[in-house]
Amino acid sequence: MLKKEEAPASGRESMNQIECILAEYQVMILDGALATELENRGCVISDALWSARMLEEAPEKIEQVHYDYFAAGADCATTASYQATIPGFVQMGFSRERAEELIRRSVELAVQARGRFWSEEKNRRGRPRPLVAASVGPYGAYLADGSEYRGGYDIGREELVRFHRRRVELLLEAGADVLAFETIPCLEEAKAVAELMRGFPGTAYWVSFSCRDGEHTCDGTPIAQCARFLDGCGEDLAAIGINCTPPQYAASLVRQVKSVSNKPAAVYPNSGESYDAADKTWHGEGKESCFGRAARGWYEAGASLIGGCCRTAPKDITEISQWVSLLRNGGK
Repeated sequence: MLKKEEAPASGRESMNQIECILAEYQVMILDGALATELENRGCVISDALWSARMLEEAPEKIEQVHYDYFAAGADCATTASYQATIPGFVQMGFSRERAEELIRRSVELAVQARGRFWSEEKNRRGRPRPLVAASVGPYGAYLADGSEYRGGYDIGREELVRFHRRRVELLLEAGADVLAFETIPCLEEAKAVAELMRGFPGTAYWVSFSCRDGEHTCDGTPIAQCARFLDGCGEDLAAIGINCTPPQYAASLVRQVKSVSNKPAAVYPNSGESYDAADKTWHGEGKESCFGRAARGWYEAGASLIGGCCRTAPKDITEISQWVSLLRNGGK
């Protein structure tokens, strides 16, 4: 069963926690990259488990990254479970029992960081109590071959539902506030997610797509088609998003989503560099030098959950937070 913590004080008990934050604070600030930030701090994340290996080897660094994003202004921590799957851990020599423990740990570390941050009175002023969003990476992340940027899996919807179910159960048991199905490259996997979540009524979640341009997901499906489908998935679907996508496409994609859906739109692009799945490295230069300035454009396009993905850092979230602070205080 989901162990819910006390929701942010808002007096809106019928709303999910994301809706409560948006109703009171206009924008929910998401965090930035976890894996590449761990890499910046000396962690080696080049194997198939990516950042999930640090759940075993360096949990204290994960907790500190979460804390640092809260300190930068994030209203939400996204857990280190993107690449954490039972078959993935087992293939790398872990027992099933240990795999399940580590998946739970991903949530526990974020909850611990939030508790440490929120215990200081100065951190509670003028902002909502942060949420813990359990990251659920796509099937392609488990394959560790870059499929989350292509789609076109060789398994069907029922198999995708089975693949995701146990991890979702573990993340909810550990106390996640919301589920973040991220970097989804295709509509078929989004449909599998929606089918899966019908079995967890009352659980807020968002679905965020990886996209190849300003109109299409990575497998070529129009983002508007994906958003139109998700718009009909009920109240538990708390937001429709775009992530791990070059920032220059973000505003266009948000506008496409909002043209067919009244759901909150989430946007957390990468830095603009390109990822090579073969050697697991990033190439090129980032195209967004000021996330604070960009956030204003994404907000004007219709986004209300805003953060960063791969190769972004706490400094980028600080820039977003500074702009959001002006917005919340009546500025632009």
